[in-house]
Amino acid sequence: MLSEAIDSRLILMDVVAQDFSDAIRLSVKPLAENGFVTSAYAERIVGIFHESGPYIVITRHIALPHAPEGSGALKTALGFTKLKRPVFSGHKTNDPVKYLFPLSAAANHSHLELLSGLADLLSREAFVRQLASVATKEDFLSLLKKYEGGSSYG
Repeated sequence: MLSEAIDSRLILMDVVAQDFSDAIRLSVKPLAENGFVTSAYAERIVGIFHESGPYIVITRHIALPHAPEGSGALKTALGFTKLKRPVFSGHKTNDPVKYLFPLSAAANHSHLELLSGLADLLSREAFVRQLASVATKEDFLSLLKKYEGGSSYG
């Protein structure tokens, strides 16, 4: 269950980012501060973004900042960042980015279950639409609980 797997210390609300690179750095910062990734992890993600483009913008308004194995992930973790103002990544169809789900994927593949749960939630239009109304960490975790496990509220 994502609501149990997401550490509340990794949830940020109303973050002000100057641009997409800044949004990546800010969303990953709690992962570094809490020992899930090294301090260099965010810069690796930003570097790949500048080299490869907005590959981490996975669906409309949503990015999944992550880097390959060996880039500084220490423990598996998934966070959430809601931006105060959307930023542009350069993705033709999914901009602007409003929400980021920073991922630290440890080498043991334990992140695959997190990604599966996240993919399920992001496939639900009502869940994505209701992200706009979350104002606190508790609101976000309540929204996760509402939709996980096959629920179809909304």
